[in-house]
Amino acid sequence: MDTLVSTASPSVPATLRKLYFGRFAFAAVWAGLLFATADTLGPLSVALLLVYPLFDVAAAIVDVRSAKANGGTAAALHVNIAISSLAVIGLAVAVTSGIPDVLRIWGAWAVASGLVQLVVGAVRRALGGQWPMIISGAISVLAGTSFITQAGSGDPTLVNLAGYAFLGGVFFLVSALRLRPTRNRA
Repeated sequence: MDTLVSTASPSVPATLRKLYFGRFAFAAVWAGLLFATADTLGPLSVALLLVYPLFDVAAAIVDVRSAKANGGTAAALHVNIAISSLAVIGLAVAVTSGIPDVLRIWGAWAVASGLVQLVVGAVRRALGGQWPMIISGAISVLAGTSFITQAGSGDPTLVNLAGYAFLGGVFFLVSALRLRPTRNRA
């Protein structure tokens, strides 16, 4: 049994499928709202910036509970909870300084959480539907690096965060659709 994320029970794919569909829906709505407000750090865009990593924390808690209820462990998911919680705090401070600092914090969070997503996806490969998560984790690392770089450019914007979130949501959707149904598990 893996000590990072175990998937001992057949109910895990069903739980992950629901969670992944929910994450897609959230990301799509969130991206649309941020795209519409990405020009400035107004009250709505600030709220959206804080809600996204908070939602990530909540989703990871659901995932951890599912893994534990099915006899597994979820150390990597606990790391993700800590990283996303720190991102909320960092973003709450960064929004007072401007878009460049927001991009730096978001970028660091994307790199760190992308690495965790790579690990979780690799450990869960046997469930099927994890290659989109592995690819998404790798893209998150690259995107995070680009956000940090963009922060130093002459015209930093939040628009790319909306695209990043939507693309991540699409990967969750693809993964949900590719998870092996419970009845096919050995």
